[in-house]
Amino acid sequence: MVKDGRDRAALKNGYCKRRSLGYKHKSVCGLCISSLARPKAPSTPSIILPLMSIHPIEFRYGTKEMKDIWEEDFRLRCLFRVEAALSQAEEELGMIPKGAAAEIAAAAEATLPERAKQIEDEIGHDMMATVLAMAECAPKFGEWIHLGATSNDILDTATGLQIKASMDVLQSKLKSLLALLVDLAMKNKDLVCAGRTHGQIAVPTTYGLRFAIWASEIGRHIERLLQILPRAAVGKMSGAVGTQAAYGQNGMEIQRLVMLHLGLHEVDVSNQVVQRDRHAEMICWMALVSSTLDKIFVEMRSLQRTEIAEVEEGFGKKQVGSSTMPHKRNPIKSEQICGLSRIVRAQILPAFENIPLWDERDLTNSSCERVVFPEAFIFTDHLITLATRTLSRLRLRPENIERNLTMLHGLNMAENVMVELAKKGVGRQQAHEIMRRSSMTAFEQKRELAEVLLENETVRSQLSAAEIEALLDPHRYIGTAVAQVERVCEKLQKLYLA
Repeated sequence: MVKDGRDRAALKNGYCKRRSLGYKHKSVCGLCISSLARPKAPSTPSIILPLMSIHPIEFRYGTKEMKDIWEEDFRLRCLFRVEAALSQAEEELGMIPKGAAAEIAAAAEATLPERAKQIEDEIGHDMMATVLAMAECAPKFGEWIHLGATSNDILDTATGLQIKASMDVLQSKLKSLLALLVDLAMKNKDLVCAGRTHGQIAVPTTYGLRFAIWASEIGRHIERLLQILPRAAVGKMSGAVGTQAAYGQNGMEIQRLVMLHLGLHEVDVSNQVVQRDRHAEMICWMALVSSTLDKIFVEMRSLQRTEIAEVEEGFGKKQVGSSTMPHKRNPIKSEQICGLSRIVRAQILPAFENIPLWDERDLTNSSCERVVFPEAFIFTDHLITLATRTLSRLRLRPENIERNLTMLHGLNMAENVMVELAKKGVGRQQAHEIMRRSSMTAFEQKRELAEVLLENETVRSQLSAAEIEALLDPHRYIGTAVAQVERVCEKLQKLYLA
């Protein structure tokens, strides 16, 4: 929407407010024109039509913290920052006049991103527009900006700055999620519940072990992030085809100094672009993180089924579950996490297809990455944030957990009886067959397993009724679950949360 006279003047001067959506125009576009008050008869009031959002990232998903990193304004300021770092390195090596770096650094602070966009509309080249916009703010030394550089020296290094900023955000949020999962694991390490395999009730486990398994997985993602960061958050000053010829014999030192000033790792070797295997690995990492969250919340959704009802998302007092079924308490946050994780995983294919480029480079990766990088980071950040919030409000229902644990009347404890029979001298295979037949009988006849077992002569010869009762107690059959939870939580605490 055109909010004031400055917006209207900007439109008339050719600056398109839709640029952040990826539109490129030589003049004001029809979408922007539509936001101006249309001429009407004097008796008819002017109508201002709003600019409607298109992509859900704009209004529904994502945090401001991550969106700010991938907005065009921040991107342009990263370009300015890289140009300033290049000038600083070149002055240090005597390649440009003394005092130039300070003026160019000031220009990097003073140049308006809007001005760079205006120039781009005129000349059709985003990087050269950045250089010219900065030069306007550096009247004495503006001619020295971009000396020896090719566009992707600046563009790829600016991307490295955005990646570093984004990964720092994700690392912090993953640690918060990890701390929550560790806390849930420890608090519920003794909470025995029905284990399930193939969707069927199996032997008992604990909620603490479930949370610990997920915590351990998040810990591995933090470990991977720390390994990937030096490979993904990189920059380069390699020139037009990688030879650094325009920088002369100072090329390698220029690259080292620029990355030192920017706090980035430098590539070992490159052509005109940073090689895209680095970025593909980074996208794969985000897909892994998203898939772990998908896994966790598939389980949360399953456990919230009405007939299971062991857990529940937080549900507000005024929250509506359905427009037609007033009783519904749907796991919509879990479903959102599962749904959006598919979008993150979908970025893997284009990221891999960006690896093979023609010769020393082509431009096919560029337009693709304008979509892939922001979507992958913004959605991954959104998923971690939403997962943490949802788990922090998770409600466990102990009464239903206990009901499901004992609903098979001892059938889920057949393994324990089988092992005990084997220990007492009944062959393991024979014991398995005894328990299989007894379990099928109990299931078909809807009887207690203990009752059926006492009818078996072999079982009676080895086990008393009291022993059978003890063996069928699910709370006594969780093995080392508690110790495992304590061990892994202690390890994760020391590695990532201390």
